[in-house]
Amino acid sequence: MKKSNKFFSYVFLLFFYLGASQNSKPNVILVLTDDQGIGDLGCHGNPWLKTPNIDKFYTEAVRMTDFHVSPVCTPTRGAIMTGQYPINNGAWATYKGRDALSGNATTMAEIFRDNGYKTGMFGKWHLGDNYPARPTDLGFDVAVHHKAGGVGELSDYWGNNYFDDTYFVNNEPEQFEGYCTDIWFYEAMKFIESTKEPFFVYLATNAPHSPHYVDEKYADPYKPFVGTEIPNAEFFGMIANIDENFGKLEKFLKKAGLADNTILIFMTDNGATAGFDSHRNLGYNMGFRGRKGDETEGGHRVPFFIRWKDGKVSGGWDIEETTAHVDLIPTLAGLCDISIPKNTKLDGLDFSPLLLKKGDKLGERTLFVHSRQDWRPPLDVVETCLIKDKWRLVNGNELYDIEKDQMQLTNLADRYPEIVKALLAKNAEFLKETKKNHTYTEFPLAIVGNPDQEKIKLTIQHAIGDDLPIWKSEQVAEGNKNQNNIHPIQIEREGRYKISCRRWPEENPGPILGIPKKIPKIGLPINRFPRRKLEFK
Repeated sequence: MKKSNKFFSYVFLLFFYLGASQNSKPNVILVLTDDQGIGDLGCHGNPWLKTPNIDKFYTEAVRMTDFHVSPVCTPTRGAIMTGQYPINNGAWATYKGRDALSGNATTMAEIFRDNGYKTGMFGKWHLGDNYPARPTDLGFDVAVHHKAGGVGELSDYWGNNYFDDTYFVNNEPEQFEGYCTDIWFYEAMKFIESTKEPFFVYLATNAPHSPHYVDEKYADPYKPFVGTEIPNAEFFGMIANIDENFGKLEKFLKKAGLADNTILIFMTDNGATAGFDSHRNLGYNMGFRGRKGDETEGGHRVPFFIRWKDGKVSGGWDIEETTAHVDLIPTLAGLCDISIPKNTKLDGLDFSPLLLKKGDKLGERTLFVHSRQDWRPPLDVVETCLIKDKWRLVNGNELYDIEKDQMQLTNLADRYPEIVKALLAKNAEFLKETKKNHTYTEFPLAIVGNPDQEKIKLTIQHAIGDDLPIWKSEQVAEGNKNQNNIHPIQIEREGRYKISCRRWPEENPGPILGIPKKIPKIGLPINRFPRRKLEFK
């Protein structure tokens, strides 16, 4: 990564500060981490993990204490970007053709951009690798990201392993120096420095998702507890690195005079993973049952902290109303006083009145968690959680009072059949409308022949079929076979097209039945630090 000229940077920032103070609309930064559960924070009571910068932010922010997402990552990201439940926007799984948004989706980025904001995303997208579902196709002026669901997956640039990788800068591959999380935060701050307009930044880290690669200095403090108190030191080390970068972002915003008029959000994308092992009684999950992928509370209840000092959204207090990922578009529009296109279909509610202390209730509502890791639509009742106030109806036949029973051990369905019936009726009503949407039955398409992307890449990671998923580069390198073989595409214009079928990607070519001459660095142990420390000048 190139160092900035110090004199130029100082002079530029002087004018930047003067220009920024004239912005009447607040800036917005949404920080979303990957696979960090509700218990994976010091401020939430984790007895081992140290997150001092996020903990400090917690004391200054407003906390939505009953905030829900989807049990896995793509559905959460799609719901954030569209304000629609995954079953309505079509992106309800993490592979098999259901991990992309349709090209006609209206996104949060487009709404901000159309209201005069400069938009940038940094890190993990996982809502489409091809036109028209890339971040730059759906409203982002600048995008620095990896492909697919994680750094080093087979749809990503071959050989990436979190250090000194090749990422995509507005869809063009570019080599970087340093650790992935450091780069996402650095590039976000560089983007902020470069713009005079109000900005919307979507900073979505791939960490602490597996594989758990991190500089040993971050993991070492936790290694003495592995196996006796916690499951994984590297996972905690990745969170410690996120926390360090969050502190750098806070310091940068203050120095730039932007902290008070910036809406800053910290949240995570699904429930517990490597920080909690209920089978071995290791780790901490804040007293909730379940983890990533589950319909129980620990699978979809996450931290959500928001601060905007100029808007009086601060002070370190809690809001207990039930809220969700689908609420972010209407809520941010309410806070920023920006317009949403009239034809935009939203499933969420605007909870900005709660943040601004202009009301204390959202009114009656039911939240819907429909989760299915498959190309087929989510099931109507099985693999669901219906949420209303303190009640959780899991799989249609397990009713829990989450206030009295956080571990969801006592099924109250027989005791309160009228509540079960009412929630199932709400679900049926919701599904009746959902099944009218074209996204329920139609797959998102990769478009061939559009000048915005002359070459598209289709991988088995996104192929539709009933075989087990393949998503790791190592699985391809090992020669694993798979029968998933369908890709939905649209040919936009007539012509002669060249089709290349390959086992190895263009950046690391090799024979179908052999190995490349150049062995990629995937899967290597990470102990090559210290690296040059990235500092934002």
